[in-house]
Amino acid sequence: MSRWRCLLIPLLILGMSLAACSRVGLAYRNLDVIIPWSLNDYLEMTGEQKSWFDQRLQQHLHWHCSTQLPGYLDWLDRLQLMVQDNQVNDQALQARTQEAKQAIAEIARQVAPSAIELLQGLDDQQVAQLNKSLAKDLQERREQYLEPSLAQQIEQRSQRMDKRLKAWLGSLSPSQQRRVERWSVSLGEQNRQWIANRAHWQALFRAAVQQRRSSDFPQRVEQLLIERESLWTDDYRQAYAHTEEAARSLLVDLMADSSPEQRQRLLKKLDGVRKDFSALKCLQNARQN
Repeated sequence: MSRWRCLLIPLLILGMSLAACSRVGLAYRNLDVIIPWSLNDYLEMTGEQKSWFDQRLQQHLHWHCSTQLPGYLDWLDRLQLMVQDNQVNDQALQARTQEAKQAIAEIARQVAPSAIELLQGLDDQQVAQLNKSLAKDLQERREQYLEPSLAQQIEQRSQRMDKRLKAWLGSLSPSQQRRVERWSVSLGEQNRQWIANRAHWQALFRAAVQQRRSSDFPQRVEQLLIERESLWTDDYRQAYAHTEEAARSLLVDLMADSSPEQRQRLLKKLDGVRKDFSALKCLQNARQN
């Protein structure tokens, strides 16, 4: 479930290290591929299912815009103040990250009942198609992230990070580039642990869907969507804690080594995100009601 983070970039200080959306409005209009219950990429819905899906999606969009977006604007204000006051430190980053996680969990809680209802209505052919699509997704990720040697994985990870940071800060200085390289090296076999955990989650998900008529199916799906961390493998749990700490450390060091021009660019980008959110018609309508 990677693309749904696109909307949440403005919610995550780690957004500087994740794939950024060029326009918030575009991301918002495509929330159906961002929220963690979208199955459009994995199965072919019937006309009735698609109609139901579109109706539920609009309901979720209205809820999200009227109840969640105002909080995102407040979050962005706090983030901008951190940069303006030169207070991008580990404690502040932990606070913003925790707030972002809470926002993600709130979305998952909201859409879980719809996900349950949709999955319960699948026929056996759709379930087989879903399983096939999930297996294909996993294989493609293994080919992309695990087939290269560890040295290549580290280099590719560094290049991806450099590209993402450049969108927010502009070109990195030589010392900043070296810091990114050290960050990438420190993550080591993170790709392998991530893919293994993804495979573990998919296996649990497939097993649950296979028993979608059972009385405990809603509880199983809620755990899969809302309490994902409780289902992580032990290796990934440790790797994730290290990855998150390493990301915060990287951002603290990069900002401490940033130029006035880079900080101004970052503030301008954040202000642009805020303006994009504020300009969304659904938010303006919600404020008027």
